[in-house]
Amino acid sequence: MASAQTMLEREEYVEQAYFFQTLGERFSANSPTQEVLRSVREEVLATTKLPMAIDYMLSELKLTGALTPAMERLSHYFAPFQSYVMREAENERGRLDMRVALEILRREVQYRADGASPQGMFLYQFEALCRNRLGYDRGLEAVAADPIYDPTWRQWILAVRHQVGILDVADLIYVRSEYYRMVQARRGAAADQSSALFGEKEGRIALANRHKDPLFLFAALHRQLGYPAVPRPPRTRDAADLVPVLARRVERLEARVRLLEEEQRGGIDLAKFYHPPQGDAG
Repeated sequence: MASAQTMLEREEYVEQAYFFQTLGERFSANSPTQEVLRSVREEVLATTKLPMAIDYMLSELKLTGALTPAMERLSHYFAPFQSYVMREAENERGRLDMRVALEILRREVQYRADGASPQGMFLYQFEALCRNRLGYDRGLEAVAADPIYDPTWRQWILAVRHQVGILDVADLIYVRSEYYRMVQARRGAAADQSSALFGEKEGRIALANRHKDPLFLFAALHRQLGYPAVPRPPRTRDAADLVPVLARRVERLEARVRLLEEEQRGGIDLAKFYHPPQGDAG
């Protein structure tokens, strides 16, 4: 049975970042997954636990054809949020592109290596769920299980899991900020017994973005807190962009229909496809 994860050494996160980056680059080149894993296994730092994790992922990939089962069983090494993102990317009915998923994981684990804060990590993970429509119920459950959060954080994240969509995200952050405590103290209101999870700066930003598009809130918090920007899903083609593509396909279909008609009338005249070599007078 998998044990609960604890925070890993920095070198583990650095190698994980390289692992997800390399997977994304080589998947874009349509390289076979097993070959990519074998290649990356020889490249990553041998003094870390990542080579052993890749060996297990290779064996599970041969059995199940997916990476998620191995990541979930290696819960002492891969965070639940990482496994959840990979599961959504491998879901045939899902809408998360694998390249976007790997870039989400690369930026998240690089942020861990650089010294992530619980505030920045939550905002990054929550924005990733929002932008890619990954689902709040199971997504926030995976976020709450991350080892970077203490029990107070986990309790609040699980509460947000039931409140998101009902209450404004800015309000949820504001009422658990140090700035909210300061405002309540100035008004002489009774002190809230719940501890502040966000600082004064985050509280001011949340208050200023109440009843606005949550993307404005995320953009402001990203600028001020310095956590990584969340990769955006690839833009779908506009109708105007599809017209030339459809026109070329219609031309090819028409050419095929003409060839079939000629064949039905008695055969295809291949002479018209031949051209004399350049410089040959004949």
